[in-house]
Amino acid sequence: MTIGVTAPRGFRAAGITAGLKPSQNPDMALIVSEPAAIAAGVCTTSITRAACVTYNLEVLSGGHPVRAILCNAGQANACTGEEGWQNAVTCAQWVAAALGSEGGVLVASTGVIGKQLDMPKMEAGIHQAIASLSDRGGEAAARAIMTTDLVPKVHSVCAEIDGRTVTVGGMAKGSGMIHPQMATMLAFITTDAAVEPEAWRSLLRRAADVSFNQITVDGDTSTNDMVLALANGAAGVEVPPSQLEAMVTEVCTELARAIARDGEGATCLVTVLVAGTEDDAAARAMARTIAGSSLVKSAVFGRDPNWGRIAAAAGRAGVTFDPQALGIYLGPFALMETGTPQAFDRAAASDYLRGKDVEIRVTAGSGAGQGVAWGCDLSYDYVRINAEYTT
Repeated sequence: MTIGVTAPRGFRAAGITAGLKPSQNPDMALIVSEPAAIAAGVCTTSITRAACVTYNLEVLSGGHPVRAILCNAGQANACTGEEGWQNAVTCAQWVAAALGSEGGVLVASTGVIGKQLDMPKMEAGIHQAIASLSDRGGEAAARAIMTTDLVPKVHSVCAEIDGRTVTVGGMAKGSGMIHPQMATMLAFITTDAAVEPEAWRSLLRRAADVSFNQITVDGDTSTNDMVLALANGAAGVEVPPSQLEAMVTEVCTELARAIARDGEGATCLVTVLVAGTEDDAAARAMARTIAGSSLVKSAVFGRDPNWGRIAAAAGRAGVTFDPQALGIYLGPFALMETGTPQAFDRAAASDYLRGKDVEIRVTAGSGAGQGVAWGCDLSYDYVRINAEYTT
C-alpha cells in the first residue's frame, strides 16, 4: 500500500537509520521524484533560521525543477555558522551526484539547535537511503523525521480527472515548538498533477495559511520550519487550480491537525471555531489567539470550563468586535450568549473536557468572517519533556 508522499505516481521514498540520533531510531528520509518536479515552499520567518531554510529559499527562487528532498533528524543545523551552511550545500550536492540525473535537491533538518551535522554519517546515510528508495516508502520516511513525535503523520487524497487518477500525498513532523509563522514542524507535499509553477506556489501559500499557520502547541516557533511541495505531472493531466488547491488544503489540514493532536504532553486536540468577524483573516487571528492561550490550554487540561479565559483571549486578539455580541460555546454547552453569562451544568462541561476532542466555538457578531485553529491542552508532561530535552 502506498501512503503519504509516495501515494502519487513517480515518487519514491526511504527512511533509514544513519546513526545521527543517540537513540539509533530512524533519522534520515529521502524523497525522490521521477521526473523532476515543480517545487514550491513556505518557510519560517525566524531571523535565526537554519542553514537548510536559507539554502532552500535560494533554490526555490531560481524556479528550476527539483528532483529530491533530503531530511535528517537529530541535528537542526541551525545557528551553526559558515560550517553549517557549507554542510547543507554539501549534502544537497551529494544527493544530486548519487542520483546521477538533472534536478535540484532541497534539504531539511530537525533536532537540537547549535549542533553541526555529522558529515561522515550523512554521506553514508545518503547512499543507504538511495539504495532503499521504494514507491512504498512513505511511512518509513515519515517515521525517520520524527523527534518528540509519538506517531508518524501521513495523509493522501485522490480525484478522477478526465478518466485518470490524480493524487496528493504528504507527511509531516511536529510535536513541540509549534506556533506557525511558519511552525517545529516540517511538512512535505507531493502530487502527480500537472500544474503551472506560479499557480502551484500560490495555492501552497494559501493552503498553508489555513492549515499549518493555524496550529499551536506552545507558542514557540522554530528555526527550521518549512513546507515543501513537489508537483511532477506524472499523472499526465492538469487539474483545475481550484480543485488541486482543495486537495492540497485537505492534505495540509489533516497533517496540521495530526501535529496539534500529537503536541508534547497533550491529552486532547482542541479545535477553536470563530464566526461573525468582519472577514476570515480576523476570525483566524482570534481562533489562533484562543487556541494559543496558556490559560485556556491549562483550563482544558484541568477540565475546568473557565470560559472567562476564552473571553479574555478573544479580547486581546487584535480583532475589533462588539463585546455585547460575544458568544462562547464549549461542545454542546452555551457558556455565554450576546455578551451575557449563561447558566450551564459545570460538572457535565468538565466531563466533556475529558474527551480526546474538545471544540470551542466563538461568535463575535454578524459578520461573514469564519476561521478555525487547532491546538492542544498544556499538561505537566510538556514541562518535563522540555526541561530535560538536551539533558
